[in-house]
Amino acid sequence: MENQEIDAVQGEFQEDEQELFEHYRFVIDKGQDLLRIDKFLMNRIENATRTKIQQAAEAGFILVNGKQVKSNYRVKPLDLITIMLDKPRREIELVPEDLPIDIVYEDDSFLIVNKPPGIVVHPAYGNYRGTLMNALVYHFKQLPAPVKHADHEDPQARIRPGLVHRIDKNTSGLLVIAKSDTAMFKLAKAFFNHTIDRTYLALVWGDFADDYGTVNCNIGRSLKDRKKMDVFPNGDFGKTAITHFKVVERFGYVSLIECRLETGRTHQIRVHLKSIGHPIFNDDTYGGDQILKGTTFAKYKQFVQNCFDVIPRHALHARSLGFIHPETGEPIHFDSELPADFQAVLEKWRNYAQFSKDQLV
Repeated sequence: MENQEIDAVQGEFQEDEQELFEHYRFVIDKGQDLLRIDKFLMNRIENATRTKIQQAAEAGFILVNGKQVKSNYRVKPLDLITIMLDKPRREIELVPEDLPIDIVYEDDSFLIVNKPPGIVVHPAYGNYRGTLMNALVYHFKQLPAPVKHADHEDPQARIRPGLVHRIDKNTSGLLVIAKSDTAMFKLAKAFFNHTIDRTYLALVWGDFADDYGTVNCNIGRSLKDRKKMDVFPNGDFGKTAITHFKVVERFGYVSLIECRLETGRTHQIRVHLKSIGHPIFNDDTYGGDQILKGTTFAKYKQFVQNCFDVIPRHALHARSLGFIHPETGEPIHFDSELPADFQAVLEKWRNYAQFSKDQLV
């Protein structure tokens, strides 16, 4: 299989998971005269051309005081200029680190990892160590098998982890990592074609009128805050995103739901649920870290704060993965248990809901 074909499929899929990384930051001096930003940056960034700077501005990668600007913007004293690109500032060699990994399954083609909350999947600008990928590189270096290529094997090489998809730092659950070019290509293609069966469990604010529902709204980077994603219901911006959900358990002011993804946009579940008025519990990016439902009693407020303390991250878990094995062609499926913090907060809400019910009897 040609490398460019693999790169093409990976690129198409990873475009869904695009992140932006800060490359440059400038604070304009108090005595700076008004000057076009493209000219200013040409003088500040080595080897930068005016064309590249204008293209970056057109793509929305140049921000002044947090807002996108065009290349003809004139910088003013004390302006904060940041340049955000879709790749880390420097491509680094992954440093092997002997870190614990919960491997659910492994064969010659891929492995399934159950990622705990709080672990970054891939190194990024300002965060190059302590990630899942650092741990996987170390793990692969301990394996005796060589890298598998489509047309040959290099006995001197070691297996390199192929990141097929990602989940957020504070999301727990299952990830699939390819161990060969063939597996990388087939798995990335399966994600791109939406033939991967993925389910998540989420604790969300509010109750639902119906047991089942679907959110079908485009998702793209927020026009107000480039660090966040947003929905675009009219389809005039962003990319198609579809999330199916069903209610698993009701606790009155919050609900446990299962989400099934058709697409894999950045922050898809979190953004979609916020858009329908059900932010994920304790999601500090999309408003779930506030008391959105319930009473005004001090005891209730303290109870919710205790719940936040129990699960100090958004309550989202990648529960299952199902796909066609890239080598055997057989359907396979993997499930994972909820982590301790998620189980603990569910138990607190179950007890609260039961207590409230008993009070009404």
